[in-house]
Order: sequence, then C-alpha cells, then structure tokens
Amino acid sequence: MRREWEPEDLVADWTLVEHDERELVAYKRGSTRLGFALMLKYFEIEGRFPRHGGELPPAAVGYVARQVGVAPAELASYEWSGRTVEYHRSQIRTALGFRRFTEDDEGKLAGWLAEEIAPAHASHSPSRSQNPHRTPHPENDETPAQQGFRPPIQS
Repeated sequence: MRREWEPEDLVADWTLVEHDERELVAYKRGSTRLGFALMLKYFEIEGRFPRHGGELPPAAVGYVARQVGVAPAELASYEWSGRTVEYHRSQIRTALGFRRFTEDDEGKLAGWLAEEIAPAHASHSPSRSQNPHRTPHPENDETPAQQGFRPPIQS
C-alpha cells in the first residue's frame, strides 16, 4: 500500500460511496466505526486486510475519519486482533462476496491448475530439441556451437 495519496486518489479509492458501505458502518461507534471503515476500503484496494493501523496511509485515515465523523486519533484504540476484528472481517467478506479459502477449495484449485494451466504452459514451453541454449547431456556429445548456438557478439 502506497503511503502518499493525492486528494483526487483519496476521493476515488477511499470514499464510502455505496449505500451498503455506509450502512455497514452506521451502527458502529468511535474507533470501531473508523477501524471498520478503513478495513473495508483497504480490503477493496489491496484484496487483504491490514494487520495493524501502521499499514494504513495517514492521509487515508484522516479522509475516512472525516467521512465517518470520528477523530483520526481514535484509530489508536481499535483492536487489531480478537473476536471483534474477526467479526468485522467476516462482515466485510460477506458484503463484498468473498469467503475464506477452504481445504476443499485447495483441492479444486489444484485440479483446475493441473487441467487448465499446466497443459497450456507445457505446450508453450520450448522442448529440449527446440531450445538451442540447452545444456548438452552426457549422451549428447554435441557442443553448443554444433547445436546451432552462437554467442552474442561483444563490441
């Protein structure tokens, strides 16, 4: 996450714009309201949650604090571990249509990668016979020059 933000970038990325976003923070107070709003926007931008308040750009903290009516200093008392933050993360994932990655998901992903990505990658990779830069094998006594490899000319 970048530390410096121009005003127009703050507006574009850190504004609570959707009715749903404003409703999510509406029933929270003080540091909880500010911390939740910042986690929501951070997750939208980075695709992950901040581990602590130090990961948040100071300009974004001030900007979001003004939107939710909480002093930026209140963020210092937000709890970054424990049940409350886990509940906040759950609410944010649900609101944005995400869920935790499970072992079942891991198996499905591995199968998909093996079926879809690995064959495509293998078909685009040069085979040993197509690669003039290959290292000779003991059973192949041709030198790189005999195989058609010419080093670049140095000037």
